[in-house]
Amino acid sequence: MTKKNYYRNFDFKTAGSYINLALKEDLGRGDVTTDLLIPAKNKSRALLVLKEHGVIAGIELFKLVYKIVDPKIIIRTSCPEGVAIKGGTKIAEIVGNSRSILKAERLSLNIIQRMSGIATATFCIKKRLANDKIKLVDTRKTTPNFRIFEKLAVKIGGGDNHRFGLYDMILIKDNHIEANNGVENTLIYLKKVLKKKELKVEIEVKNIVEFKKVLELGRGIVDIVMLDNFKIEDVQKAAKLNRGAYKIEISGGVNHENIMNYGKIKGIDIISVGAITHSVRSLDLSLEFIS
Repeated sequence: MTKKNYYRNFDFKTAGSYINLALKEDLGRGDVTTDLLIPAKNKSRALLVLKEHGVIAGIELFKLVYKIVDPKIIIRTSCPEGVAIKGGTKIAEIVGNSRSILKAERLSLNIIQRMSGIATATFCIKKRLANDKIKLVDTRKTTPNFRIFEKLAVKIGGGDNHRFGLYDMILIKDNHIEANNGVENTLIYLKKVLKKKELKVEIEVKNIVEFKKVLELGRGIVDIVMLDNFKIEDVQKAAKLNRGAYKIEISGGVNHENIMNYGKIKGIDIISVGAITHSVRSLDLSLEFIS
């Protein structure tokens, strides 16, 4: 099996700046307990251990924390990212200055635990979807200043990323539509002001009536229609009416329990699930000193 390079286009420079800010927040004037109790030249060996079944994500960011704290620390990893691993498995071995390991411990764990929780949730819900033709994507419901980590975790868990921010896609939501007095006025105005189409255009609709308006007025300008909080029967109706005119995204109310119902409907292209970033539990990993 070919090893996936999840980090090919990842912005390590920005990640490093966030990690430096987090270290400053945590260390402040210094780790007073460690500096008091641990001799400056003391060396230690520790293991990163997975305490429960799940999908590991963020090993390279875990390592980056230690690299920033102390480049002399050696980390040997023994498990791949993006696959389900049994609890009790040793993920990595960390060897180096004891003070440095202790200073990096909490932040490195916070990152890999959070990312692994997201990857595990994504992996599980995609498995329940059981339809590889439908993309499972995240949303912008992410932790401030942690979005690049969380969206990477979604990819490691087998999902895809929706737009990264407000700048890389035209996504017309319900409040944009209300501010423009309805779907029809919004689309008419969009055609006037969008002189050159450089970004994908998606529009959210809340019922079949609005969807029909997009079918009527959105040709040549709209790429994706988001069916927001549609009942299953209305999703089926919209998919039939669409006949491949636009890509269809399902959003709102989709969860681990009901996602398989959407996987059975023909004509759905994307399902966005905010819960995979905003409502997940961090995976339980621990750093255990063994010498």
